[in-house]
Amino acid sequence: MESHNHNHKHDHSSCCKNNNNPDFKKNLVKDPVCGMMIDPATAKGGTSEFKGETFHFCSPKCKTKFDANPTAYLEPKTEVKSENKTQALDVEYTCPMHPEVRQMGPGSCPKCGMALEPVTISLDQEEDNSEYLDMRKRFWVSTVLSIPLLILTMGGRHLIQSEHIHGYLKWVELILAAPVVLWGGLPFFERFLQSLKNRSMNMFTLIGLGVGVAFIYSVMAVLFPEVFPESFRDSMTGEVGLYFEASAVIVALVLLGQVLELKARGQTSAAIKALLGLAPKTARKINDDGTEVDIPVEDIHVGDKFRVRPGEKIPVDGKVLSGSSSVDESMVSGEPVPVEKTAGEKVIGATINGTGSLVMQAEKVGKDTLLSQIVQMVAEAQRSRAPIQKLVDQIAAYFVPAVIAVAVLTFVIWSVWGPDPKLAYAILNAVAVLIIACPCALGLATPMSIMVATGRGASMGVLFKNAESIEAMRKVDTLVIDKTGTLTLGKPKLVTVKKTGTLTEDQVLSLAASLEQASEHPLANAIVTGAKEKKVQLSQVTDFKSLTGKGATARVDGYDVAIGNKALLKDLSIELGQAEEEANRLRVDGQTIMYVAINGKLSGLLGVTDPIKETTIPAIESLRKIGIKVIMMTGDNETTAQAVANKVGLDGYFADVLPQGKAEIVKKMQSERKFVAMAGDGINDAPALAQAQVGIAMGTGTDVAMSSAGITLVKGDLTGILRARALSEGTLKNIKQNLFFAFIYNTLGVPVAAGILFPFTGLLLSPMIAAAAMSLSSVSVIGNALRLKRTKLD
Repeated sequence: MESHNHNHKHDHSSCCKNNNNPDFKKNLVKDPVCGMMIDPATAKGGTSEFKGETFHFCSPKCKTKFDANPTAYLEPKTEVKSENKTQALDVEYTCPMHPEVRQMGPGSCPKCGMALEPVTISLDQEEDNSEYLDMRKRFWVSTVLSIPLLILTMGGRHLIQSEHIHGYLKWVELILAAPVVLWGGLPFFERFLQSLKNRSMNMFTLIGLGVGVAFIYSVMAVLFPEVFPESFRDSMTGEVGLYFEASAVIVALVLLGQVLELKARGQTSAAIKALLGLAPKTARKINDDGTEVDIPVEDIHVGDKFRVRPGEKIPVDGKVLSGSSSVDESMVSGEPVPVEKTAGEKVIGATINGTGSLVMQAEKVGKDTLLSQIVQMVAEAQRSRAPIQKLVDQIAAYFVPAVIAVAVLTFVIWSVWGPDPKLAYAILNAVAVLIIACPCALGLATPMSIMVATGRGASMGVLFKNAESIEAMRKVDTLVIDKTGTLTLGKPKLVTVKKTGTLTEDQVLSLAASLEQASEHPLANAIVTGAKEKKVQLSQVTDFKSLTGKGATARVDGYDVAIGNKALLKDLSIELGQAEEEANRLRVDGQTIMYVAINGKLSGLLGVTDPIKETTIPAIESLRKIGIKVIMMTGDNETTAQAVANKVGLDGYFADVLPQGKAEIVKKMQSERKFVAMAGDGINDAPALAQAQVGIAMGTGTDVAMSSAGITLVKGDLTGILRARALSEGTLKNIKQNLFFAFIYNTLGVPVAAGILFPFTGLLLSPMIAAAAMSLSSVSVIGNALRLKRTKLD
């Protein structure tokens, strides 16, 4: 609307030239479309009558819009943003890991601490990315403050010669770390308290405990160093060891993980909104009196009649009342060849009408349409999968209570049997246990392996959307594959030219391709391209006629040429004869057959098919060798599906499958305890891609498919699945090794921190031991993760 007002700036200023007249403002009226205040006497748009009231317009464009749908501009409007913000509180939210958790409005899960997400997504719902922006801001501030802190504690202080400055460095560390821990880590402490309240130990329990204890211990060491025994001081500096850098870096790393997770969630929401955006915004309604008016799709009711003009999207699911046209249903079936529609046949919302005009009746509207069902299925399936954080939470569920138990036991033992001052030793040693047990490298364990693995995969043409996809790929035992664009190229190609009369094959192809130059049908394009590849000469065409649902006729080089299906030949009273046997044989091979008639006699057959990719057969053989069953699902017919399945050597196939059918088949396989990966490239594959444990999209396919999938194969060939599998196995092995390194040094240090060596050696926890444990675990994790760069994927 703003651009419209902008375009009328000149007109507006001209209308206001008389504003010196005191009565001028009294005469102004509001254009109901653009909101401009205009003088009825000088307004250029004319007037319209509606419900006994006269409306004035600044331009004919505004009048046309108003006349098409007056109620849209006269109903009271509310502020969109405030309305949407209110709506957010009325939307039901759930946890991806714990679907039983439901609440009205956003928040975090009481069980695992993850951010909740809406159960349903609509275009009207304003996207709330406030949490992502908040976490991103906290991450950058924490990173900026943590870097100098790291430099200072990892050798930077040795570059400072002044003893006077050295005395203030601990205060510098406190000033740098305090905002990171107290502000940057605030969301984690809130989730930490929530996990204690709900008795549900998770990653945030571990983070809150470790960071909190390390920070409080360090603050005490700065403010009250005199309460610490001599054994807690560095022998060289005489100062108590500080852990500010450890607590700050942990917060920064966990914030990075949260930012990446929330960004991935936003992309998922965008994918669903992209699906919703496929539906047309308006429809041409035919009223009972025969008048036609454009109305919003939301206002359509079952039984309403509509006109769908050439090139328009069909507004909702329904049936054709009159007219005939070819409809592009690739969104639903995945097949590139349009489907002919005549009176009585079903049509699906958001599919694209061809060159004919249709009058249809609405049968399903709103959430009942096929597109809405696809959207809901994608949303539900994407929520049903748990991220790799679950592994860390499982460890935390056992590790945290064990550490707390050891700390409590340490406190009790020292307070009863320890030397004087008993209470001081008891508190310090219990805190020491909590500090040394905090696995600082845990923040690196998963992100480092994922970062290296995704980089390695990208260099080999395999893009992983998230850690979850890497984790799951190694478990796959059943691969379900879409036909068009996945096994095949997804573009019709001329593969057969057969003559049945006296003309040569080149002559038949020349005449047919010349005629098809004037057609917009995808099969026509395949024939013209095939003729050019064979370097066949094309001629000028006259008297071209397109017969919707049948074919086309024209005059070419003095010949009367017709090309189309059986219905066209029947209309022209042309006999098929023995050519029908040849046509059926080619159909069994998966070809779409068109008949070419010249001067009233059948002169040839043209066969068009979707060719199988060169890499398909070798890839399927390799997948089957490693124990993965390969099954095809397609919206194409039984004959074509069987031909392709036999040719590439599949374990099975499903034909004539609609989008919801694909997702149902995947669900059924999952109920049989199969671990399913789905590979596809179209909008119609999106529900199945989201439903499968691993969704694999072809990089040559649609954006919606890639957004719904966890893995994208850049080159669009199945050999990428083998690379993804090898990388998945290597990465998960690497992550488990990292988790071992993240815990082993700390776990070994716990008995020392508890004072087990004190009766024999007088040794208590030294800052050197804690620092060594933290450094060793982090260095081990980083070094181990980098080994993934050498993983063999071929």
